Amino acid sequence: MKNKHATLDPVVKSRLHEEIVRQIQRKIVRGEFAIGEKLPSERDLAESLQVNRATLREALKKLELLGLVEIRHGDGIYVQNYLESGNLELFKDLMVMNGELDYGILMNILEIRRLLIPEMAARAAENRGDEELRQLSNEALCESDDGVLERDLGVHHAIARASGNMLYIFILNFFNQLFRDYGHLYFSDPENRKRSMRFHRNIFGAIDKRQPEKAKKIMRDVLVYTEKQIQSYYADERGRLPGGG
Repeated sequence: MKNKHATLDPVVKSRLHEEIVRQIQRKIVRGEFAIGEKLPSERDLAESLQVNRATLREALKKLELLGLVEIRHGDGIYVQNYLESGNLELFKDLMVMNGELDYGILMNILEIRRLLIPEMAARAAENRGDEELRQLSNEALCESDDGVLERDLGVHHAIARASGNMLYIFILNFFNQLFRDYGHLYFSDPENRKRSMRFHRNIFGAIDKRQPEKAKKIMRDVLVYTEKQIQSYYADERGRLPGGG
């Protein structure tokens, strides 16, 4: 029979509240703490984790911001259904929850990126001003492939600004945090770096000439290609593992 509460391990890392967040997050996502379950009191949680209550409260605030728990003052701490209350910050955490990149979640992110970002490029072609075009030119027309990942992120950010829609900038900021960590999966290949430089020149041309449909197609084509390359990379990696297909 299942214990009333999943057990927690004492915390020993230097940034204690982050380790508490990770530990409780894993137990909620895996169902060890059930949706709607009332967690032990602050005192009992602090005792189990061997931390002071100030550190625990810091972690609980983060868990609440992630949509994992609800803190009902005077009542207790309750587990939320993260599929209803979770947000993009939680999604990013779930991507590496087990200490390695979750392939399925990465594919989810790439799919949403492929649906949203071509439309952003079209809006940029329609709405860009001279200053936005100058910023895009500075990023897109560099001939060197040194630092191509950061330049690629810079190109996308300049396009987001040119779109005139602040939400595109914030969405792109979320994507960019992830691709700074995992962009090497694509840019480690010299051919991909060259392709990226061609993309930068082509997307600049379409936005410069105010061609929204062309900008949308150029952006979509490069994102579809990137997706296929990352899928291929992971297929190769799984094939190298013992028992891989």
